[in-house]
Amino acid sequence: MEGDLVRINRWLMPLSWLYGMGVALRNALFDLHILKSHSYNIPIICIGNLSVGGTGKTPHTEYLLRLLSQTYRVAVLSRGYKRKTRGYILARAESTVEEIGDEPWQMKQKFPTAYVAVDHNRRRGIQRLCTDEATRDVDVILLDDAYQHRYVHPGVNILLVDYHRMITDDCLLPAGRLREPKEGKRRANIVIVTKCPHDIKPMGFRVVQKALNLMPYQRLYFSTFCYGQLRQLYGSDERSLTSIRHDESVLLLTGIAMPEQMRLDLSLHTKNITTLSFPDHHYYRQADISRINQAFGQLPEPRMIITTEKDAPRLLLTSGLTDEVRKTLYVLPAEVEIMRNEKGNFNDKITGYVLKNSRNSILAKGENNL
Repeated sequence: MEGDLVRINRWLMPLSWLYGMGVALRNALFDLHILKSHSYNIPIICIGNLSVGGTGKTPHTEYLLRLLSQTYRVAVLSRGYKRKTRGYILARAESTVEEIGDEPWQMKQKFPTAYVAVDHNRRRGIQRLCTDEATRDVDVILLDDAYQHRYVHPGVNILLVDYHRMITDDCLLPAGRLREPKEGKRRANIVIVTKCPHDIKPMGFRVVQKALNLMPYQRLYFSTFCYGQLRQLYGSDERSLTSIRHDESVLLLTGIAMPEQMRLDLSLHTKNITTLSFPDHHYYRQADISRINQAFGQLPEPRMIITTEKDAPRLLLTSGLTDEVRKTLYVLPAEVEIMRNEKGNFNDKITGYVLKNSRNSILAKGENNL
C-alpha cells in the first residue's frame, strides 16, 4: 500500500516547524529572484526528490543514461556524497569509490563512455564540463540529486516519489524525511512514483494520482524495479532469481536508505530472509564485517548473501569476510521499468527535449533569426 513506510516522530515536530521556516524563506528568495538561478545553453535534466534518500535516483539516472547515450554524449554531474575528496573531479576508469563516491563509481563502471563528474558546486561543475577540453563536446548533462540546488535552472526537473513513502503523508525533517515542504513538487516538470509493486491495480494508480494532485503542466509516470542476473561479487558465477529455492536462507545485506522494496521483491522467491541494514552510503568497518560473518553463520543451509550494486564497491574495499561468505555473496542489479505502457511516451518526452534544446538546434535558431 502506498505510504506504508511513513513514520513520523511527533515529538520532533517543533524542530520541523523551525526547519520549514528556513526552507520556505530560501525558496521564497529564489521565487522572488533575489537569489538567482542560472540557465545554460545545453540540455540539463535534474533527477531528485523531496525526501532524504531511498527513491531510486541512481537507477533512474542510469535509465536516462541508457536512453540518451545511444545518440548523445552524456555527462552525469553528482556531488559524490561521502567521497573523501573535494572540488571538481572527472571520473576515470581507474577512479576509486573514495575519490568520487559509490554512486558515480557505479555509473562510470556501467557506462564507461559517459562523462561522470563530481562537484558539490553544481554551477562550477557544469561550467567545467562545458569548457574543459576533455568534456567540451558534451551534449546533455544529468544532474543527480539536485532538486534542491536551485542555483541551477534545469530544462527538465524530474521529481521521484517513493510509492511506499508518499510525500503527501510525510513531513519535514527531523520529524519526517522531507527536505522541503511537499509544495516543492510544483517545480517538477515530470513526477515519477517509484518502487511500485508489479501487481499494482488500476485503482492504486488513481489513488496515488489523486493524492499528488499535480498541476496541468506536470506529467505523472509510475516505475518499478526489474532485476537482472545475480552475479558473484568475488567470482564469476551468475544465477537467476528464480533459481533461489523456497527453503534457501538469504541474508539481505544493504547500506542504502530504503531496502524494504528489495526485501519485498525477494520474498516472492523465499520466505527465509534475514535483513542486515546499515546507513546509506555506509563504509564497512571491521566490526561490521564481524557482524556480517556472524549473521551469515547463524543461517540454516542452504544459504546465500544478496547485496546491492551500490554496496558492492564498498564491500570490495574491505577484508576479513570468511571464505564461505565470499563464495556465496551475490550482487543483484536493478533497472527501472516505466509502467502502464508509457515507456515510449516518457522516452519521447526526454529525447524530444534534448533534441529541441541541443546546442546545434540553438545555433540553427540563431542563424535563422539573422
